[in-house]
Amino acid sequence: MKIREEGYYHIFNRGNNKDLIFFEEENYYYFLSKFEHYVLPHCDVFSYCLMPNHFHFFLKVNNKLYFERGLKNFFISYAKSINKRYGRVGSLFQGRYKAKEITSESYYTRIITYIHQNPTTALLAKTLEDYPFSSYHYYVKGTPSFLVTKPVLEWFTNLEGFISAHVLDLRSLKTS
Repeated sequence: MKIREEGYYHIFNRGNNKDLIFFEEENYYYFLSKFEHYVLPHCDVFSYCLMPNHFHFFLKVNNKLYFERGLKNFFISYAKSINKRYGRVGSLFQGRYKAKEITSESYYTRIITYIHQNPTTALLAKTLEDYPFSSYHYYVKGTPSFLVTKPVLEWFTNLEGFISAHVLDLRSLKTS
């Protein structure tokens, strides 16, 4: 997929052979710190979720050239560090990352709730607030982070709409 300047994207990938990409808690924090260093200067991040064997980001690209270069360097840096630390060789990720362009505000809200619901759907957490490696709790608690939250809350009307949409979507998933 070609990345467009000022485009909104769901960026995701998983471990090679669906294997883990995070082996212990500190790996999640290290991944985010590398992301902040290499990628964040070139995009606005609206939501993310890091799962044991995959990750999701919903973001807007501000500088196409530097964003793509930053992503490449980010993945190389993280994979090299993990391989060295855990005595691994070979690819950590299953090929190149995937980028799905998101083109409507109604889909913005759906992709955000989808990303945040990953831990509960996978039974890694009982509630969305319980999972520490997702952007959901930053919204609910109002904790400062690298997230760009103002447009997100506007897409959901406000914080109450944000929380309500996540709860309603969770209920519909459980009854399906």
